[in-house]
Amino acid sequence: MQAERRRIAGCAYEHADAIADDVMAKIRDQLPGYATAGPGVLDDVHDQLARLSRTGLGALLERRRVCPADVAYARQAAARRARTGLPLVDYIAAFRLGQRAIWKTLLAHAGDSEAGQAAVLSLAAPLARYTDLISAQATDAYLEFQQYVAAESGRDSQALMDSLLDGALPASGPHLSVATAHGIGAERATPVVVVTAVVLDRSEESSERLGEARQLVSAALARCTVNGLRTLSVVRGSQIVAVPALRTGGTADGLCERLRVLQDELGAEGITLAVGVSTAVTEVAQIPRAYRQAQAALELLPEGGGVLALPQLTPFKYLLLRADDTTRQLVDPRIGSALAEDRVRGGTLAETIRAFAAADMNLREAADTLHIHLNTAKYRLGRIQELTGRNVRSVNDLVELLVAIELAAVINEA
Repeated sequence: MQAERRRIAGCAYEHADAIADDVMAKIRDQLPGYATAGPGVLDDVHDQLARLSRTGLGALLERRRVCPADVAYARQAAARRARTGLPLVDYIAAFRLGQRAIWKTLLAHAGDSEAGQAAVLSLAAPLARYTDLISAQATDAYLEFQQYVAAESGRDSQALMDSLLDGALPASGPHLSVATAHGIGAERATPVVVVTAVVLDRSEESSERLGEARQLVSAALARCTVNGLRTLSVVRGSQIVAVPALRTGGTADGLCERLRVLQDELGAEGITLAVGVSTAVTEVAQIPRAYRQAQAALELLPEGGGVLALPQLTPFKYLLLRADDTTRQLVDPRIGSALAEDRVRGGTLAETIRAFAAADMNLREAADTLHIHLNTAKYRLGRIQELTGRNVRSVNDLVELLVAIELAAVINEA
C-alpha cells in the first residue's frame, strides 16, 4: 500500500505543470472573473497552481501533513488577486478546480490493480485536508487585504497619520473618529509607540511587487495589536508607519514579541523586514519624537533586517549599538584577543563575567546560575585576570570587560 501511494503521488508530482495547464483551461472556460485578467496575472496564477500542486503532492510523498507555514507564499498571491478585483467566489472556485485536477491525475496513475485502487483511495482524505487548508489560508489573506484597502481607500488614515507625526490630534471630524477607533487620544494615559518598517529591497523585484509587499506589511501591522483594536498603519513612501496603542498602564513587551512573530511569518512568505520600535509615549505631542526614535532604531539594524525595540533595550545596550570605530579601538587589545579566543572555545569566560555582574559580584550566586562548582568559578576569574590584566572585582575593570563583551556581541549580530 505505501509503495503504491509513493508511486502514484510521485507520478502526479512530476506532472505538476500539466495539472496547472489543465486547471488554467477550466478557469478560462468556467470562471468569468479571470476572463479580463491580463497575461501577467494568468501566468502568475499558473505558477501558483503548479507550486501548490507540488507542495500538496510532496507532502503525500513524505507522508506528512501540510502546515500553514508550508503554503505561506499563497497569502501574497491572494493579495495580488484581491488587488486585481477578482471576485472571491471565483478565486475559491479555482482551488476546487485544482483539487479535482490533482485527484484526476492521481486516479490516472493508480492503474487497475487492487493495490493501486486502494492506495489512491487512501489519498483522498489528506488531499481534501490540504485543499481545505490552502482555501482557508488564501481566503483569510484575500479578505484581510480587501479590508485593508477598504479602510485605507480614503484619505482619513493618511491624513490622521500626517497630523500625529506633526504632534497634533484633530479636534473633531472624521480624522478624530479614526483616531478614537484605533485607541489613540481616547484617554490621555493610554501609551502608544511608533513602529516604522521597511521591506528590504531585492534587486529582482519590480517596484509593483515591492508596493504590494508594503501593503501586505501594513495590513499585517494593522492586526498586530495588544488592546483588541486595529492598529493605525499606513504606507508612507518606502516605509510603513504604524502607531499601536497599548493597554493603559501596560508595557510594550507583548507588542514587541508579536512584531517578532510577525516578522518571522512574513519572512516565511518571502518578505524580509527591518522594524524599529520607539519608546512608549502618552502625549500626542510626543509622537514626533517617538517617530524619530523608531527611525533611529531602523538605522541600527543589520543589513538582514530584524526587529529593534527600544522599550526592551537598556541604556547601556543602546549606547553600545551606537558605538563607532573609535569606541572599538579604545578596547584594550589584550581584552579583545582574550575574548576572541574565548568565543572560539565556546564563550565560557564571557558567560562567567556576565553572570558575575548580574549577581552583583557575588561569585557563589554566579556559580549557581552557571551550574558550576564555586572552585570552577574562582578558576575562571583568575584566568580572566591572567588573560586580560583586569580584576573583575574592580567596578571599573568589570565595566570595561562588559563593554568589550557587548561590543563584540553587537559586531557578531550584525
